[in-house]
Amino acid sequence: VQLQASGGGLVQAGGSLRLSCAASGRTFNSYTMAWFRRAPGKEREFVAAITSGLSTYYADDVKGRYAISRDNAKNTVYLQIKSLKPEDTAVYYCAASWRGTTWYDSDPGRYANWGQGTQVTVSS
Repeated sequence: VQLQASGGGLVQAGGSLRLSCAASGRTFNSYTMAWFRRAPGKEREFVAAITSGLSTYYADDVKGRYAISRDNAKNTVYLQIKSLKPEDTAVYYCAASWRGTTWYDSDPGRYANWGQGTQVTVSS
Protein backbone atom coordinates (compact mmCIF):
# COMPACT_ATOMS: atom_id res chain seq x y z
CA VAL A 1 0.00 0.00 0.00
CA GLN A 2 1.23 3.50 -0.82
CA LEU A 3 0.47 6.35 1.55
CA GLN A 4 0.16 10.09 1.03
CA ALA A 5 -0.11 12.35 4.07
CA SER A 6 -1.48 15.87 3.97
CA GLY A 7 -3.10 18.54 6.08
CA GLY A 8 -0.16 19.94 7.98
CA GLY A 9 0.58 23.62 8.30
CA LEU A 10 1.36 26.55 10.56
CA VAL A 11 -1.17 26.94 13.35
CA GLN A 12 -1.38 29.08 16.45
CA ALA A 13 -1.40 27.40 19.82
CA GLY A 14 -4.90 26.40 20.81
CA GLY A 15 -5.94 25.78 17.24
CA SER A 16 -6.91 22.56 15.52
CA LEU A 17 -5.81 20.56 12.50
CA ARG A 18 -6.95 17.46 10.72
CA LEU A 19 -4.29 15.40 9.03
CA SER A 20 -5.22 12.99 6.29
CA CYS A 21 -3.46 9.97 4.91
CA ALA A 22 -4.74 8.58 1.63
CA ALA A 23 -3.85 5.01 0.77
CA SER A 24 -3.76 3.17 -2.50
CA GLY A 25 -4.88 -0.42 -2.88
CA ARG A 26 -8.05 -2.41 -2.42
CA THR A 27 -7.12 -3.98 0.91
CA PHE A 28 -6.89 -0.77 2.92
CA ASN A 29 -9.59 -1.91 5.33
CA SER A 30 -7.39 -4.83 6.39
CA TYR A 31 -4.48 -2.69 7.52
CA THR A 32 -3.68 -1.29 10.89
CA MET A 33 -3.03 2.40 10.33
CA ALA A 34 -0.91 4.55 12.58
CA TRP A 35 0.46 8.03 12.98
CA PHE A 36 3.94 8.80 14.20
CA ARG A 37 5.77 12.09 14.56
CA ARG A 38 9.33 13.31 14.65
CA ALA A 39 10.00 16.54 16.47
CA PRO A 40 13.22 18.47 15.82
CA GLY A 41 16.15 16.72 17.44
CA LYS A 42 14.05 13.75 18.55
CA GLU A 43 13.38 10.25 17.35
CA ARG A 44 10.22 9.20 15.61
CA GLU A 45 7.53 8.44 18.18
CA PHE A 46 4.18 6.76 18.19
CA VAL A 47 1.10 8.97 18.28
CA ALA A 48 -1.98 6.86 17.53
CA ALA A 49 -3.17 3.74 15.76
CA ILE A 50 -6.43 2.29 14.53
CA THR A 51 -6.88 -1.36 13.73
CA SER A 52 -8.96 -2.86 10.97
CA GLY A 53 -11.38 -3.77 13.73
CA LEU A 54 -11.61 -0.04 14.59
CA SER A 55 -9.90 -0.25 17.97
CA THR A 56 -7.90 2.89 18.69
CA TYR A 57 -4.72 3.43 20.69
CA TYR A 58 -2.92 6.60 21.72
CA ALA A 59 0.33 7.69 23.23
CA ASP A 60 -0.26 8.85 26.78
CA ASP A 61 0.72 12.45 26.11
CA VAL A 62 -1.83 12.94 23.32
CA LYS A 63 -4.87 11.29 24.87
CA GLY A 64 -7.83 13.61 24.94
CA ARG A 65 -6.47 15.96 22.25
CA TYR A 66 -5.83 13.60 19.35
CA ALA A 67 -8.39 11.43 17.61
CA ILE A 68 -7.63 8.87 14.93
CA SER A 69 -10.31 7.63 12.58
CA ARG A 70 -10.59 5.93 9.24
CA ASP A 71 -12.94 5.98 6.28
CA ASN A 72 -12.52 2.69 4.46
CA ALA A 73 -14.73 3.84 1.59
CA LYS A 74 -12.22 6.63 0.93
CA ASN A 75 -9.10 4.64 1.81
CA THR A 76 -8.17 7.39 4.20
CA VAL A 77 -7.09 7.65 7.82
CA TYR A 78 -7.37 10.90 9.73
CA LEU A 79 -5.74 12.44 12.76
CA GLN A 80 -7.74 15.22 14.36
CA ILE A 81 -5.67 17.36 16.70
CA LYS A 82 -7.20 19.98 18.94
CA SER A 83 -5.80 22.42 21.49
CA LEU A 84 -2.49 22.41 19.67
CA LYS A 85 0.63 23.16 21.67
CA PRO A 86 4.08 24.26 20.50
CA GLU A 87 5.39 20.86 21.57
CA ASP A 88 3.14 19.26 18.95
CA THR A 89 5.45 20.74 16.31
CA ALA A 90 6.81 17.85 14.28
CA VAL A 91 6.69 16.05 10.99
CA TYR A 92 3.77 13.67 11.15
CA TYR A 93 3.94 10.37 9.31
CA CYS A 94 1.27 7.83 8.58
CA ALA A 95 2.13 4.16 8.52
CA ALA A 96 0.42 0.90 7.70
CA SER A 97 0.93 -2.74 8.40
CA TRP A 98 -1.11 -5.90 7.83
CA ARG A 99 -0.81 -8.22 10.82
CA GLY A 100 -4.35 -9.04 11.80
CA THR A 101 -7.54 -7.32 12.80
CA THR A 102 -6.51 -6.58 16.38
CA TRP A 103 -2.81 -5.87 15.96
CA TYR A 104 -1.07 -2.62 16.60
CA ASP A 105 2.38 -1.63 17.80
CA SER A 106 4.03 1.57 18.94
CA ASP A 107 7.37 0.51 17.45
CA PRO A 108 7.83 2.20 14.07
CA GLY A 109 10.01 -0.71 12.97
CA ARG A 110 6.94 -2.95 12.91
CA TYR A 111 5.27 -0.94 10.13
CA ALA A 112 6.09 -1.83 6.54
CA ASN A 113 4.55 1.10 4.71
CA TRP A 114 5.11 4.82 5.26
CA GLY A 115 3.89 8.08 3.88
CA GLN A 116 6.19 10.99 3.18
CA GLY A 117 5.25 13.08 6.22
CA THR A 118 3.47 16.37 6.68
CA GLN A 119 4.87 19.25 8.72
CA VAL A 120 2.88 20.64 11.64
CA THR A 121 4.22 23.84 13.18
CA VAL A 122 2.51 25.36 16.20
CA SER A 123 3.36 28.93 17.10
CA SER A 124 3.00 30.23 20.62
